[in-house]
Amino acid sequence: MTALIRTGRTIAAALRNPRELSAAAAEFRRRFRAWRGGRPFWAGLFTFAAGLPILYWPYARLDLAGIPLALSTTSGAGALVIGILLLVLGVTLCCRPHLRVFSGIATLLLAIVSFPVANFGGLFLGVACGLVGGSLACAWLPPEAEAAPATRADRTATAVTATEGTSGDR
Repeated sequence: MTALIRTGRTIAAALRNPRELSAAAAEFRRRFRAWRGGRPFWAGLFTFAAGLPILYWPYARLDLAGIPLALSTTSGAGALVIGILLLVLGVTLCCRPHLRVFSGIATLLLAIVSFPVANFGGLFLGVACGLVGGSLACAWLPPEAEAAPATRADRTATAVTATEGTSGDR
């Protein structure tokens, strides 16, 4: 895609050349994987998904064989606040990985609070996704730097070599 932008070609022109479109798609996938690997992506996705059913059920109007079914109760305002907060926390996890512990704990607390407040936490879907997303956020660790520290065997070999030189001088 970036090659298309650099050359000034449009996407419609790229659709005429399948090889160029395939190369652009492969490049996009590679860059997305690299971006996704450096942040708690799945935790953010589950947290975002937890907010959707919590927001949906209190405001939904369904018909079952002509019979109107509404789950709207006094929990509408609570569901709105909890759902929006979960959506924001999901986006925060993807955009600001260093806030993962705060976002994870807040997600866990909101998921538990949504059970009595927001129609059983979005009919158990919001609670389940929230608990999984919050747990993943708290457990996620950033990837290690490229330069790994010396292994224990390397340090031992260096220490033995240093002591051999001093013991022979005595």
